[in-house]
Amino acid sequence: MRMKGGFSRFRGKEFSLLLIVILGTTILIWAWDRAPFVTTLLPPKEQFQLPQASSEPHFQISKDVDVADQNPAGNYSPRTRVQDKETPPATEHTEAKNKQVLEVGKIGSGESSPLSKAKENASSSVTETEAKDNLVVEFGENGSAEGSIVTETKGKHDQNEGEKDLKQKGQTLDLAIPMGYASANSSLKEQDEKNITVLVNNEACNYAKGKWVVDNSRPLYSGLGCKRWLAQMWACRLMQRTDFAYEKLRWQPNNCQMEEFEGAKFLKRMQDKTLAFVGDSLGRQQFQSLMCMITGGNDRHDVIDVGEKYALVKPRGGVRPNGWAYWFPSTNTTVLYYWSACLCDLEPIDIKNPATDYAMHLDRPPAFLRLFLHKIDVLVLNTGHHWNRGKLRENRWVMHVGGMPNSNKKLAMIGDAKNFTIHSIVDWVNKQLPKHPRLKAFYRSISPRHFVNGDWNTGGSCDNTTPMSVGKVVMQNDSSDYSAGSAVKGTGVKLLDVTALSQLRDEGHISRFSITAKPGVQDCLHWCLPGVPDTWNEILFAQISDMSKVQDE
Repeated sequence: MRMKGGFSRFRGKEFSLLLIVILGTTILIWAWDRAPFVTTLLPPKEQFQLPQASSEPHFQISKDVDVADQNPAGNYSPRTRVQDKETPPATEHTEAKNKQVLEVGKIGSGESSPLSKAKENASSSVTETEAKDNLVVEFGENGSAEGSIVTETKGKHDQNEGEKDLKQKGQTLDLAIPMGYASANSSLKEQDEKNITVLVNNEACNYAKGKWVVDNSRPLYSGLGCKRWLAQMWACRLMQRTDFAYEKLRWQPNNCQMEEFEGAKFLKRMQDKTLAFVGDSLGRQQFQSLMCMITGGNDRHDVIDVGEKYALVKPRGGVRPNGWAYWFPSTNTTVLYYWSACLCDLEPIDIKNPATDYAMHLDRPPAFLRLFLHKIDVLVLNTGHHWNRGKLRENRWVMHVGGMPNSNKKLAMIGDAKNFTIHSIVDWVNKQLPKHPRLKAFYRSISPRHFVNGDWNTGGSCDNTTPMSVGKVVMQNDSSDYSAGSAVKGTGVKLLDVTALSQLRDEGHISRFSITAKPGVQDCLHWCLPGVPDTWNEILFAQISDMSKVQDE
């Protein structure tokens, strides 16, 4: 009886304690949203809620897309497959490796922000491809992929120039959307713009990926002016050409906004600095393009010729100097060009003989760089089209390595010799960077030729006036110029990759309108100015700006 009575008393106490706990828990739950001090002690109640099927999920834009039917506007756009972020499929396309979280606050008026870009990306027509190692994706009138250079392509890319693309080969873009926003297939509403989290790949913008769009504000200078800086043989407005639609095209990178070029802005950013182009005639075109862009094509009398400071003077009996240099006193900025078609040192074998051959030292940088590199802050190198047997014979260049005539049979092959030289000059510049901390060095990839049905001297032509770029998007991660891409890899020399985007612009060449044109001879190598080289300089300016911002941080 004692045992029974004691047990009853014990159970009575336990029952009372249980009631107290239940009552306390009920009061706590009731006060969860009402008492501030409680919410500071407990985690958000959303963590205790199960996922619900709603129209505002966290979503992931995947590489997999379906092609939708033709919309009323007559365009084809893909339907993005929206996948539940809680249970993503276990594929390589949904892995979120090496990603960086950017916290986005409220958006000020007139500013371009990650949020506004996310909205544009979510509402734009996006598509991805499995077109590995290909140059571009081309879409036909029925929305399907066309062309021999495209494989396994899905979807149609919307050509609206205001839209941004979400094309990232082998990559994904995750958008963590808070409650209250519309689904992935509709426009994001402009509300609750705080605490948006955008997950993006932790990498710099690849300006080489994108498309050409029409921009009626182009060109950046008049092809009828800029006579002080622009050679007449490249000013197509002064020729018999009558179609100038090529001047209205602007390059639009896929996933980033390229900073708008302005002459005053460029000079301010390059204050107390010298920019040097060293390369062939395409480098000269880029130099003349930049001079026209900075000055707006105006004959600026305050810009001073300082070629003598860099030994850029016309030699006795020469047609032109080996380059030009101009100084802008307002910002103490110098822009120069030095002609070095092979980017290696050229030395007369017999200095007393006017008809002497020249030693073409594949493993030595041009003497100009050895003499003046310490005065240069931004260096842009290029070579390519002079690497052929005809040019070597015409210029009387004889390959040398180690100070001696080349005996390596492999290097005797033009392609191997060019590749060796590019790697050699990039390696030399890379070793100079620690000695010149302010120096930013770029190697510009090769500018493509567009000869059809022959070469320059065998009836080749490029008289197409409809841009090849229509309906095409450059998507590849690696440069089409393998020598350039492999040479800069692992160095401090940056790649100015213009090959693929220029490949789409066959209508921008001088073609048959050259002022020295002969019947059956067309120039499908050099570009009309204004034209494609202006874009090279826009990308160069964007990359210089990006590097400057990183240094400032």
